[in-house]
Amino acid sequence: MSIDMKFDGRAFINGERVHARDGQTFDSVSPVDGRVLASIARCGQADIDSAVSFARAAFDDARWSGLAPAQRKKVMIKFADLLLALGDELAMTETLDMGKPVKYARGVDVNSAANCIRWYGEAVDKVYDEIAPTSRNALALITREPVGVVGVIVPWNYPMIMAAWKIAPALAAGNSVVLKPSEKSPLTALRMADLALQAGIPAGVFNVVTGYGPEAGSPLALHMDVDCIAFTGSTRVGKQIHVMAGQSNLKRAWTELGGKSPNIVFADCPDLDRAVQAAVGSIFFNQGESCNAPSRLFVEEKIKDKFLEKALVLMPGYAPGNPLDKATVMGALVDKTQMDTVLRYIESGKSEGARLLSGGERTMVETGGCYVQPTIFDGVRNDMTIAREEIFGPVLSVLSFTDAADVVRQANQTIYGLQAGLWTSDLNKAHGIARALRAGTVHVNQYDEDDITVPFGGFKQSGVGRDKSLHAFDKYTETKTTWIRIDSPIRQASVER
Repeated sequence: MSIDMKFDGRAFINGERVHARDGQTFDSVSPVDGRVLASIARCGQADIDSAVSFARAAFDDARWSGLAPAQRKKVMIKFADLLLALGDELAMTETLDMGKPVKYARGVDVNSAANCIRWYGEAVDKVYDEIAPTSRNALALITREPVGVVGVIVPWNYPMIMAAWKIAPALAAGNSVVLKPSEKSPLTALRMADLALQAGIPAGVFNVVTGYGPEAGSPLALHMDVDCIAFTGSTRVGKQIHVMAGQSNLKRAWTELGGKSPNIVFADCPDLDRAVQAAVGSIFFNQGESCNAPSRLFVEEKIKDKFLEKALVLMPGYAPGNPLDKATVMGALVDKTQMDTVLRYIESGKSEGARLLSGGERTMVETGGCYVQPTIFDGVRNDMTIAREEIFGPVLSVLSFTDAADVVRQANQTIYGLQAGLWTSDLNKAHGIARALRAGTVHVNQYDEDDITVPFGGFKQSGVGRDKSLHAFDKYTETKTTWIRIDSPIRQASVER
C-alpha cells in the first residue's frame, strides 16, 4: 500500500460525499511526519441539521428500522466483510492519520472493528422480547424498539474501534446514526460510511459529519431531533454533553470518559516477569493514548526494586519508531498539541519531586513528527499531578505500598473508575480486593485482556453506560410495555361448572 494515498475529506450525508454548506475546510495533518493528508469538511450547524434531517426521514419511513432483524443481520455481516477486505487500506489510513504503528492498526483496530460489527449483526436476531408474569386476565408484552436518531461522537485514539462499539449496536437495533469523528482522525470514519452504503445500509441511515467539537459536536448534542447521544472522550467534555442533553430535549446521554487506572502488584504475584511485561506493555501500547491504560502502578515495597529493574530492561524495546515500519511497537502521538501536553506533564512530575527513571524527552524531531520517549517515574505520591490527572501519553507513575488496605484506599482515591488490575496468588485476596476496587473492570493476574462479549465502562467520573456485549443494546433501544386485557370465556365457563 502506497503512503501517497489520496483521501476524500468531504462529509457523508444521505449516502453522498458532500462539502460543508459554507465551503469551509481544515487540514488533516499526519503526526508521522507532518504532511497534510487531506482537506476535511468543516461542518457546522447547517450540516448537522441536514444530516439529522435525513437520518430522521430514514427512520420515520422505516427503510432500515422496518427490516426484519435477520435482514439487518445480513447487511451488517457484509459491512464487516468489506472492512476486512479493505483492511490494508484502512490500517494505512489510520496510521497516517493518528500515528499508531501500522501492524497494530491492521492486526488490532481493523480486526476489532469488523468483529464488533459482525457480532452485533449476528446478535440482533437472537435477542428475545419478554412476556411479564401477570395474572391470567392480562397479556403484558415487553418489547424493544429503536430509540430513533442516535448521535455519536468518538475520540481520536481508536477511531475505528470506538466508532464500531457505538454504531454497531445502534444500527443493528434499527436506529439511524449521525457520527462525528474527532477532527484529529476523521478519515477512517468517512471510509467506513462508504463501505456501509456499499454493504446495503440505506442512504440516510448512517451519516458522518466532520468538524470541531464546538462547531459540529455541540450542535449534535443540542439537536432537538436527536434522541440519544453517545460520547467517548474526556471527562471535561463528557460533563458538557450531559448538560447539553438536558438543555435540549432531555435526550439519553451515554458517556465513556477518562481513567487513571491503578495496577497493583503484590509480593506474592504468581509470575513477576509477566506482571512486568503487562505493566509496561499496557501503558505504552498505542503510545499511552488509551483511557484504560494502567498509568498508576502500585508495587509492594519488598519487590519494587526487583520489579523496576526488570521493567527498565524492557524500555529499549518500546523506543518510538516509524509507524509505517511493521517492526515498530510505539509510534507518534496524535498531534503537536497532545505531544506538548504530555511533555508538560513530564515537567510537572519532575518539579513535584518524582524521580525520572527513563525517557521523558521528545525524540525523532528530525522527522517532523510527534514522538515522545516512553517514560517511567518512581517515587510518585498519589497527590502529585501525574498521579491524579489523565495524561493520555506514554508516562508510567510508580508508587509503593506495604499494606493491602492502604493500597486499595489509594487506588480508589481518584475521580475515575474505569479499570484496575491486581496481581496475587492468594485467591481470597484477589476476590476481596477486586470487590473493593471501584472500577468497571478489574483485571486479575493479567491486564487488558478483552472480548466483545463483556461490557466496557466505568464508575464515578469515568462515565455512564456500557459499550460492548448485549448490554449495549440497552442504550439504543426503548423498552415498551403493551398491556392486553383478556376476558377468557373458557375460564368463565370453567368457573361456572
